Amino acid sequence: MPTAPPESDSLTAPAANLSTLLIGLLKSVLYRDTDERQWAVLLNLQARVRDYVGVLNLDLILDEAEGYAFLKSRPEPEEDDSARRLPRLVARRPLSFPVSLLLALLRKKLAEFDAGGGDTRLVLSREDMVELMRVFLPDGPNEARLIDQIETTINKVADLGFLHKLKVSSGASANPPSYEVRRILKAFVDAQWLAEFDGRLADYQNHLTDTATPTQRLDND
Repeated sequence: MPTAPPESDSLTAPAANLSTLLIGLLKSVLYRDTDERQWAVLLNLQARVRDYVGVLNLDLILDEAEGYAFLKSRPEPEEDDSARRLPRLVARRPLSFPVSLLLALLRKKLAEFDAGGGDTRLVLSREDMVELMRVFLPDGPNEARLIDQIETTINKVADLGFLHKLKVSSGASANPPSYEVRRILKAFVDAQWLAEFDGRLADYQNHLTDTATPTQRLDND
């Protein structure tokens, strides 16, 4: 009795590619420069990806020019109708004040960098980011503690995927780490938000003044 011919790779490969691609997108951001093969698959299958994730109340955010893609929850309906509100697959993450401040400063730095032309990768050292944040943080007697707090904030921003810690070259282990500012930050801090940056920084400084200790306020007067 003749057996059925095995399925050809041309039939099974697209389904396997789609599954692998979707699993990866549900876990994290896809960058062109870190996985060119998956990026090519995404460009080829993006219509099917959009259809699939739409069932999960997600949108595919794809920026070919900047080279990143990720899944984002669709806005909730404005009407107060609990029956129409679906559970969020991608959870919202509340950000602390220092993390929000660093993200804003990095977004502004990225805009200035792009306006200057040249290289496409913005790389900052730990000291660069310490100096960026120091201006907006209250002075205190313990410099080492302030730097430790800023380093903690840098690590949290890196965990969120907006900073990529670069590998230290051999023989340079004593040098402080450097970070690439991920361009996906532009998708989360948009142009309108950036246009209001000065006003937001004023709010940040008012927040710092309100939360500073009486001694700190007296020292700064």
